[in-house]
Amino acid sequence: MGWQAEVEELRQRRTKALELGGPERIKRQHDTGRLTVRERIERLVDPGTFFEVGQLAGGRPKGTSGPEHFTPSGYVFGMAQIAGRQVFVGGEDFTVRGGSEGGAGSLKNHAMQRMALDCRVPVVLLLDGSGASIRSIDDMGYSGIPRGNAFATASQLSGRVPLVAAALGTNAGGPALIAPLADIVIMVKGTSQMFSGGPPLIERAMGIKISKEDLGGTWLQVDISGTADLAAESEEHCLELVRRYLSYFPQNCWELPPRTDTGDPPDRRAQWLLEAIPRNLRRPYSMPRVLEAVFDQGSLFEIRPTFGKSLITTLARLDGHPVGVIANNPLHIAGAIDSAAADKQVHFMQVCDAFHLPLIYCADVPGFMIGQQAEREAVLRRGMRVAYVAANLRVPTITLVLHKAYGMGAAAMGGTGSGAHVTLAWPSAQFGGIPIEGGVMAAFRREIEAAPDPERKRREIEERLDQMRTPWLAAEHYGVEDVIDPRDTRPVLIRYLEMARNKSRSQLGPRASYGIMP
Repeated sequence: MGWQAEVEELRQRRTKALELGGPERIKRQHDTGRLTVRERIERLVDPGTFFEVGQLAGGRPKGTSGPEHFTPSGYVFGMAQIAGRQVFVGGEDFTVRGGSEGGAGSLKNHAMQRMALDCRVPVVLLLDGSGASIRSIDDMGYSGIPRGNAFATASQLSGRVPLVAAALGTNAGGPALIAPLADIVIMVKGTSQMFSGGPPLIERAMGIKISKEDLGGTWLQVDISGTADLAAESEEHCLELVRRYLSYFPQNCWELPPRTDTGDPPDRRAQWLLEAIPRNLRRPYSMPRVLEAVFDQGSLFEIRPTFGKSLITTLARLDGHPVGVIANNPLHIAGAIDSAAADKQVHFMQVCDAFHLPLIYCADVPGFMIGQQAEREAVLRRGMRVAYVAANLRVPTITLVLHKAYGMGAAAMGGTGSGAHVTLAWPSAQFGGIPIEGGVMAAFRREIEAAPDPERKRREIEERLDQMRTPWLAAEHYGVEDVIDPRDTRPVLIRYLEMARNKSRSQLGPRASYGIMP
């Protein structure tokens, strides 16, 4: 006898798994503007490349048998390709028990991460679930201690393979908790939320009624808390951002980032850069416009654009090679580094350092943010964490001083780097431990107050000191490697990075520590 009956049952079980929570629940998911996990995977990966693992996992009511009683696991994962590169991709499906992973789902999530770690392949998490379900106690017959295996494995993945989280629905518990462990978190405006505990739990525990959107919508998690990095306009846009983000990174920390031919000439010189920095110190200018003129056209991919606005963190390419760019934004608090900007910078530096993306700092920084509010937000502790991580970077770093570079803010913009560090300056650059305009009264108070004309004396001192903060004196004392014509910025950066590429090759592999300050 053959095995036709068993093969037929296998077909029925696979058919049942593909149905997820059934037509009614799938329609309900579509009516909210959301896709199922299988539809998301289909749109994310290269056509025909998804190979599912663990499709037959699931459960059934006690005392039943046969495929007709089978309920598939709410977690779907497998191997696939994105732009021809291998990835693991998985996520919860809200049509099955509201995306609650349950026993088999948790095991599948953990298994996917272990496979990715062993195979040294990126992971994409498609998050859309409510975490642990109280039903699991009834199913198991007991209440166990949470072990957090998936979180521990995600922590081991960090810095070894790219880990991307797309929060596509309402996420509470496990899915929301694993998101901050990812290198980047992308949400969808209006249809995705994240919180540690949902509205029913808050109402029961705290007596507060609140909507899902008010509790953890993109306006809060992206713009205010910084827990998520980007807010996409739709699920399709979110998946497009995932694909584009991965294009800047290698498969793992044992490889260099891939080069892409952008068609932008390495010797391109933007004439406009000669007038980019206004002579009037109080007149603002657009840092993004400067970056667009220097880096490969169309290659900027900004991370957290609405959080920590005084600092710009963006992926980019120079002559096709991926780099990380950290630039002060003079249009927001004059480019000072506040607590939000510091947190944003630390994470960005860690990710770039882990995956061998050289860092380019474009400095126009008056220092750390000052004032009572800044102190309440721990600007000293958070700001010095930037300096700590910068001092321990392995990747090549280049600092380009466009305008101001004062105090520990200047040090945070690459001044403490231990990599193949180079400091370049534009003719508009000025340096110092503290801005002259604010420091003269503190340092020369007695001399100024004793003068017949204190105001005239103050101006005289400021003018004398102003002559000493030009980039020419810094260059004469080798305080900077070079002062360059702004129009030459692009070709000069490319040459320096060519020189430093061997350093990147020598640093392949994971860090002993992923930049965590003791």
